Amino acid sequence: MKRGSLITGIAVVGLIGSGQISSRAQQAGPADAPPVATFKASVDLVRVSAVVRDKKGRFVHDLTARDFEITDGGIRRSISDFRRDEAGVSVAMLFDVSGSMELTMPQAREAAGHVLSWLTREEDEAAVYTFDTRLDEVTPFTSRLSTLPDKLAAVRPFGATSLHDAIARTAEKVASREGLRRAVVVFTDGLDNASRLTPGEVSGIASAIDVPVYIVGVVSPVDDPAAPTAAISPERAGINGSLNDLATWTGGRTFVVSSIAQRSLVARQIVDELRHQYLIAFESSQTPGWHPLVVRARDKDLTVRARSGYIAGQSRPVSH
Repeated sequence: MKRGSLITGIAVVGLIGSGQISSRAQQAGPADAPPVATFKASVDLVRVSAVVRDKKGRFVHDLTARDFEITDGGIRRSISDFRRDEAGVSVAMLFDVSGSMELTMPQAREAAGHVLSWLTREEDEAAVYTFDTRLDEVTPFTSRLSTLPDKLAAVRPFGATSLHDAIARTAEKVASREGLRRAVVVFTDGLDNASRLTPGEVSGIASAIDVPVYIVGVVSPVDDPAAPTAAISPERAGINGSLNDLATWTGGRTFVVSSIAQRSLVARQIVDELRHQYLIAFESSQTPGWHPLVVRARDKDLTVRARSGYIAGQSRPVSH
C-alpha cells in the first residue's frame, strides 16, 4: 500500500508550540472521556487502527469490513474505507533520559535494539527521540534503521522528567506518517515530575489523532511488581495507574520489563501488533467536539483494541 493511500481526512493543525502547550484551552467532553484540546477546521473521515485477537490471544488477520461494527457516541457508523494489506510500520522510539534513568538506560537501549531488529521490511521506518524536560530528535524517520545512533550511547541521564509532554509531542510527529501502521514506543521508568500536561490530556491528544502509545517500563527486578524479588506493589508501580490508562485510551499497551528475555519478547509483541492492525475509516459526525468510539467485531468471541474517541468539527494539533 502506498503511503497516504488510506483516506484519513484529518489534517495536521496546531497543538504544542516551542515549549508552550496550547492544549491548555481544553474542551469539555463526556465524563468518561479524556480532556481534549481545542482545534480548527473540519474532519471528513476518521481513521481507526484496530488489533483483533481471539479467545486464545492469537491475532485474527482475515476479517473484512463486514466483520466490524463501529459506534460513535452510541450511533452506528458505516465503514467508508478498510485496509488489511501489509503496510509498513512507522515507530517513533522515545527515550527518557532524565536522572531517574541513570541505572537503566543501557537496558532501555537494549530493548529499543530489539524493536529495530523486527523492523526488517523496506517500507518499515523508525525515528529516535530523547527527552528530559525537553524533546530532542536524535534520528529522523529513516528506513532500514538497523542500529541505534552512536549519539544515544553517549547520552548521560540527568535532570527532571516531562514524560507526558514528550509523549504528546512525539505522537503528533508520528501522525504525519500517513499510510503506515504507526506508533510511539516509550522507554521510561514511568516517573514524571515536570510535565504541564496530565495523562488524561495526553491520551486525549494521541487518541484523537490515532497514534497508539506503547509504554515500556524499564526497571530493575526490585521495581518490577511481577518479579519474585519485587519490593514494590503493582498499585505503587509508576507504569500502572494513569500511564496505563493513557496507553489504553490510545489503543496501545503498557509493559514492565526487568530481564533480557522480557525486553526481547515485548519488542516482538509490539511490532507484531502493528503488523496486524486493520486500518478502518468512517465518516465523521457533524456534531463538533469529542466523540467516544467503540469498535467491536460481530463475532463476540473476538476482542478488538482501538482508540477511544476522536474530535469532530475540528482538526488535530501541530507544534508551532
